[in-house]
Amino acid sequence: MSVNLDCAALIAGNGIYPETFVHAARKAGVKKLVAAAFTNETKPELAEMVDAIGWFRVGQLGKMISFFKKEGVTQTVMVGQIAPRNLFDLRPDFRTLIMLAKLKQRNAETLFGGIANELAKDGITLLPATTFLEDLMPGPGHVAGPQIKKRRQEDAEYGFKIAKESSRLDIGQTVIVKNGTVLAVEAFEGTNEAVKRGGALGRGGATMVKVSKPSHDMRFDVPVVGPDTIRTAAGAGVDLIAVEAAKTLILGKEEVFRLCQEARISVIALA
Repeated sequence: MSVNLDCAALIAGNGIYPETFVHAARKAGVKKLVAAAFTNETKPELAEMVDAIGWFRVGQLGKMISFFKKEGVTQTVMVGQIAPRNLFDLRPDFRTLIMLAKLKQRNAETLFGGIANELAKDGITLLPATTFLEDLMPGPGHVAGPQIKKRRQEDAEYGFKIAKESSRLDIGQTVIVKNGTVLAVEAFEGTNEAVKRGGALGRGGATMVKVSKPSHDMRFDVPVVGPDTIRTAAGAGVDLIAVEAAKTLILGKEEVFRLCQEARISVIALA
């Protein structure tokens, strides 16, 4: 589907993902950028980078859709995460309550899918989360940091299989392994906390593997590695990060490369 360069919107979570999207969208020629931002999540600085911004609490779906319609939005992109703690502090409006009542399961896939369906009812299409950012997804091979040895490649490939199965079961998309042993599997706590837990058990030389779900919907929840990931890995004793090729975004690329060299952390992409 072609992107409307006259007006594009972003549903902005935390981290550097939203600002990365804004820079890429401007470079692609988008004339008007509209942002839906979230209290205690989105960086306030985003307001200076877009043409219109609305601030919401997590769960105010009806209010957000009304804002988009007022600004003439017909396409939007989800960029950036919402902290798990805020998903338990929902302030659902009437439209959100109706959407939630229809869901048999409540996980990231069903929640975001429900949001996409509600947006579509009002003529707003949810685009892939990689829109304008395709060049930030590395192909197979070495990405950053030192070259790795065969034993570490084997750990990465083993972790890849485990992470694919874990994500298929909707548990988590990240695992930490060392010497063929699974040290931690990501669950609701998020990637960084899983890395800290697994790294502590590994006591150095551990491998983090992050993948997409087997039936991944690229409109939301795309795997991301950024500077914070590298800093967390360095502090936890994880010195190899393996991601899924062509399905993982590397955000803050220059800083990621610099941090990998400084901390002697390798990043590779597996097909």
